[in-house]
Amino acid sequence: MEITKDMLITDILEKDQSIAEILMKLGMHCIGCMAASGESLEQAMYVHGFAPEDVDQTVEMLNAYLENQKAKS
Repeated sequence: MEITKDMLITDILEKDQSIAEILMKLGMHCIGCMAASGESLEQAMYVHGFAPEDVDQTVEMLNAYLENQKAKS
């Protein structure tokens, strides 16, 4: 199952915990925040000042990362 922008951050992290590091590098240090359990990736990125196109690019990047990880195993 692919990552989508409407997925909760906690659900995304369940796919691969190393995604937390990627999101933190983007400036989203809310990974451990209570809001992360109730916010979608899109909502969290908007709160952190990202534009809609940034959200789409991030979703593409995260899915490419997961695909790459899958290919390695």
